[in-house]
Amino acid sequence: MKTPPVFLANNLCHTPIKHGFFGRCGGVPTGLYASLNTGCGSSDDPAHIEENRTRIARAMRVENDHLIGVYQVHSAKVVAVNAPWPETPPQADALVSATPGLALGILTADCAPVLFADHKARIIGAAHAGWRGALDGVLEATIAAMIDLGANLQNIQATIGPCIAQTSYEVGPDFLQSFTDAKPGYQQFFMRGAGDRWHFDLESFCAYRLTKAGVPGVEKLGLDTCAQEDDFFSYRRATKRGESDYGRNISVILLQSNALGD
Repeated sequence: MKTPPVFLANNLCHTPIKHGFFGRCGGVPTGLYASLNTGCGSSDDPAHIEENRTRIARAMRVENDHLIGVYQVHSAKVVAVNAPWPETPPQADALVSATPGLALGILTADCAPVLFADHKARIIGAAHAGWRGALDGVLEATIAAMIDLGANLQNIQATIGPCIAQTSYEVGPDFLQSFTDAKPGYQQFFMRGAGDRWHFDLESFCAYRLTKAGVPGVEKLGLDTCAQEDDFFSYRRATKRGESDYGRNISVILLQSNALGD
């Protein structure tokens, strides 16, 4: 079985951290879900989703049940993980862990996946940052949860993975107001479009929030899920085309154990 292609971040390539931003290539479904759809919330064949998750787990060198996710709800809630979930995953939008061998996974289809690591303290995190979660503080909450586990803020590195780019992210005036009501200076992340339309820079907004929170190393991959059709699933692209559903990309980070090469 071939390993699915993966995008990597320079600032997360430190032992004992293993990570990967996976797109839509290297899986089994066809049609709307071609091909590495890992989203259980989609209407794809569950067997296809399970096979794709198996491929991701093998790429990360963990057992299937050690590929850990949450039931994402666009919140600022973070959960600490030290073992596979015994039953249904909790509702949250970020995970942190100090336990080797657990691969923390975040699903996205235009929202920003953000992976975190303090490789010295051996603490990792993964966050799902849509516009609502980012505005409400999911990134800062993830950082705080990592520090609670023993991470040092000055050693945390974060990478913002594939997400919708500003040129693809057209929004209305009410969307803009949600941000300027929170802080007038947030208008800097909006570019005027046609008529009353604006274009929001989610990636730069996330980078700003991370930097303001004190993270010294923030990397942006600059990959547009909406425009790069061959590489990624996109909710907005599917909506514009009137498609009935869409697949999900997965981003994963792992603290390797001694058995995994640390």
